[in-house]
Amino acid sequence: MSHPYFEHIPNIKYEGPDSTNPMAFRHYNKDKVIMGKTMEDHLRIAVCYWHTFCWDGFDVFGGGTFNRPWHGPVNDQKAAEEKLEAAFSFFQKLGNPFYCFHDVDMMANAETPAEYVKNLRLIADKAEAKMAETGVKLLWGTANMFSHPRYMAGASTNPNPDVVAFAALQVKECMEVTHRLGGSNYVLWGGREGYDTILNTNVKQEMSQLGRFLNMAVEHKHKIGFKGDILIEPKPHEPTKHQYDRDVGTVYGFLKAHGLENEVRVNIEPNHATLAGNSFEHEVEMANAFDIFGSIDFNRGDPQNGWDTDQFPNDIRETTMALYYILQGGGFKNGGSNFDAKVRRQSNDADDLFHAHIGGMDLLARCLENAADLIESKALSSFVDTRYDGWNDGIGQDMLSGKVDLETMAAYALDKNTSPVPISGRQEMLENIVTNHTK
Repeated sequence: MSHPYFEHIPNIKYEGPDSTNPMAFRHYNKDKVIMGKTMEDHLRIAVCYWHTFCWDGFDVFGGGTFNRPWHGPVNDQKAAEEKLEAAFSFFQKLGNPFYCFHDVDMMANAETPAEYVKNLRLIADKAEAKMAETGVKLLWGTANMFSHPRYMAGASTNPNPDVVAFAALQVKECMEVTHRLGGSNYVLWGGREGYDTILNTNVKQEMSQLGRFLNMAVEHKHKIGFKGDILIEPKPHEPTKHQYDRDVGTVYGFLKAHGLENEVRVNIEPNHATLAGNSFEHEVEMANAFDIFGSIDFNRGDPQNGWDTDQFPNDIRETTMALYYILQGGGFKNGGSNFDAKVRRQSNDADDLFHAHIGGMDLLARCLENAADLIESKALSSFVDTRYDGWNDGIGQDMLSGKVDLETMAAYALDKNTSPVPISGRQEMLENIVTNHTK
């Protein structure tokens, strides 16, 4: 049944590239087969609960501007259930196959541990029923361990073990709800797992706490039989000055140090990548290189702002290259494409929620086709393969396989007695190839 707030919105259909209907897909044709899979199966698109249904348009300079009917002064069980009805009405009209949530996004407010458990389980009952009714699936769940004042000094890295225990309760309960609802992944985002000043921080102690906490989460995953992936979402800073999971490379080093490199993957966000000084495709390819690629929070920042603006993606070239490396790495498995993005605070109508998601889904569809075209043409991969061909045999292969030592390599160079001739990397040509495949 449609929520009254969305009654005037039609079910969003694919009408093709010539359509001028702003409430229709021009490129996202979920049943179109690309490289042996449908668009829907390739992209696994999820709507996020927090920005879409919880954010009221508030910013640091002013109050909320949206006035959605489920945004009331008290987030009690009745309000939580109305928000759930609105969310599933939106999913049905948009036609996305997945959603994702933080615990506090869906549930009524709770202050005590017992109240938290009760309220989360109550809304999980309702969500389970709506999922059965609509067929919408859960991409991932996560616990919000950064908004409440108790977490002002972190969750698992907090100096107070009592705070860490409350965080453990949230992760245990939320992971069990995610498992119960058939979630494909469970995400841990350390929003305040870092420091604002090193003057009051024991970094070694905090990283030990974080490592043990993450190990406990993995242990509990196996205990309850959850088959999905545990994902960490890297971010360099904001809200803290420094966060311990600043980018994919840092996360991998942390996982390796705590014996978790085969247990935990990453959920990458482009706006977090750029805040860390990296490109989006760099983070994807690093995750592929370390074999920890999991899922994507598709969004973008604003180059004129130095913070995480969480805008809907619209950069065709950037998204094409991200999807190119995702496909090169084998594509999504348990992960998918979540829009961790919010409409601007001046976009205060129900229609704007649809315009944003339609645009994002159409962008992903276009970029998926571009990426598939690049892969099938082998225009980039054949050049890269040729560039590294010397490592497939001879001294290159001997070095990688451990058959030669430093002295043997040095002797090889002396024996050849020639200075290697530099070979062009053809950057401009490769950039032209990308441009010519970006439609």
